[in-house]
Amino acid sequence: MKTAHYFFKLYVCALFVQILLGVGWAQPKGPSFQVIGFYSGNLRNDRAHVSFVNEANKWFREMGLTHGFRYDSTQNWNNLNDSFLRSYQVVIFLDSRPDSPSQRRAFQHYMEEGGGWMGFHFAGFSLTPSEVPANWNWYHNEFLGSGQWEGNTWRPVSATLRVENQHHMATLHLPPTFRSAPSEWYKWEHDLRHNPDIQILLSVDSSSFPLGTGPKPHEIWHSGYYPIVWTNTNYRMIYFNMGHNDIDYEGGSFRELSSSFSSEYQNTLILDALLWLGKGKKGSVRGAH
Repeated sequence: MKTAHYFFKLYVCALFVQILLGVGWAQPKGPSFQVIGFYSGNLRNDRAHVSFVNEANKWFREMGLTHGFRYDSTQNWNNLNDSFLRSYQVVIFLDSRPDSPSQRRAFQHYMEEGGGWMGFHFAGFSLTPSEVPANWNWYHNEFLGSGQWEGNTWRPVSATLRVENQHHMATLHLPPTFRSAPSEWYKWEHDLRHNPDIQILLSVDSSSFPLGTGPKPHEIWHSGYYPIVWTNTNYRMIYFNMGHNDIDYEGGSFRELSSSFSSEYQNTLILDALLWLGKGKKGSVRGAH
């Protein structure tokens, strides 16, 4: 009887372990996808860009804990290689772009193989002549479609943004218009409306004009069409013109006067865009929304 009782207990224990394994209690669930943010953090590029990077790294880590993805960041652009990128479903350029031919080839290969990308503000900048020349045709003319930088507003101010496509996964939870966080806004060499591969998601609403405070007259926009967020339908990508905080330049304290994550709807846009990129399958049909 003791022997039978012993084997019965053993059977019950084994059955209990099997049940635990069956409902997934044996191991904690890992992140649903992994994101890597690249940045330079170079004060020569503007203290406002560094301020944005610091905010963004903190914000993306917090969002990852809440929404089940893992966020890492690095200043080492040599990590932009096939082996390193294999671990990540989404790459973010926070404040610049890669410069070496090998880094550029690895990024283009990653995107052509179905990787996800999100870029902010200065990541789209190029100008010849400057420290960031227009010497990467695929990235600026084909991938982003915008070409060179042609000008900007000043100072960084909030704008009313208009949603151009409310059916994209990044814009589903946005109202027709909303107020952005303060930023410096760029205009570009190419008119993206004429590019069949580009889908403009948000633009400056006309109610924002005049946009900017100067003091130079050309730094204040009074009219025109200015795309702010767009995607290239041949890739899993999205570009945001946001990413430049207001800074106390005149007072010399370089104190932060604004936050790039102060707009609830803008935050919703960025998060929904990241979840769209992260939950898509690498290697899937490009441009699928």
